[in-house]
This record gives sequence, C-alpha cells and structure tokens, in this order.
Amino acid sequence: MTSTIIFWLIAIIIMGSALMVVLLRNIVHSALFLVVTFVGVSGLYVMLQADFLAAVQLLVYAGAIAILLVFGVMLTVRGDIKYSNLFNRHKFTAGVVSLGLFLLIERIILSSDLLISNKPALESTVGPIADALLTDYVIPFEAAAILLLVAMVGAILLARGEGKPQ
Repeated sequence: MTSTIIFWLIAIIIMGSALMVVLLRNIVHSALFLVVTFVGVSGLYVMLQADFLAAVQLLVYAGAIAILLVFGVMLTVRGDIKYSNLFNRHKFTAGVVSLGLFLLIERIILSSDLLISNKPALESTVGPIADALLTDYVIPFEAAAILLLVAMVGAILLARGEGKPQ
C-alpha cells in the first residue's frame, strides 16, 4: 500500500513538472522543471530496484540539463529572458497529436499480456554493468565519450561565435 502511494505521488510530480516544462515561457524555469522530471523518473527507477539506472538518470540527465541551461541562456539572443521560449499557433494541433499518441500507447499497453516474473531482483546491478562496460564494450564506451567531447567543444564554439571579443 505504501509503495502504491509513493508511486502515485512520484507520478503526479513527474506529470506536473513535465507539463510545466512545455507551458512556461521562461527557458530557465522550463529547464529547472525538466530537472525535477528527471529526478522523479530516477525515483521510479529506485522503486523498481534498478539502482544503476537511477544513478545514471541523476548524474547524466541532471548534468545534461545544467549544460542545456547554460547553452540555452548563451544561445538565446533576446532582450528579456522572460519570453525566451517561442510560442506559436500550433498548440491545438500539437494537443490533438499528443492526445492521439497517448491513446494509441494506452491501447497497446492495455491489450498486451504483461507477465510478472517470479525471479527475485538482483541485489546490485552496478557490478555486472561495470564489468561489461570495461571489458567487452570498452571500445564503444570510449568512442561515445570522444563523440560527446567533440559535440561539447563544437557547441561551445558555436555559442561563442566568430569575431566576438573574448
């Protein structure tokens, strides 16, 4: 009973903060609510006893949102940051498409046979994942790290621009 209440509380926080991400006009506030959304998803991973995914969700996505916030502010060339998120006239179309997609996903989930496993959860998932990343998948892991580094340097160069004094 307690886990059900905690689940619904986290779900309400996730849904509310996700709505605030798309409804707010201030890009900084939207990014901060995105952090709240990702922290809530991390809480769901903790409830599912997926400790590695919860830690990655917090570290990677919270860090990514901090970078997003910095670049969002750097690349937004508006006098007043209050109105930095652009709004257009496609709200109704976006709402209809979102509702249709939601109903399609809901129908697929309700029509599928979800099986509950009798296996106990692993005590820790970090060890096996670390072994796999540092032995079998070390080359793709390092290639992804280099790709992310190049992307970050490129984004910094784009944000700084050419010809601007430092």
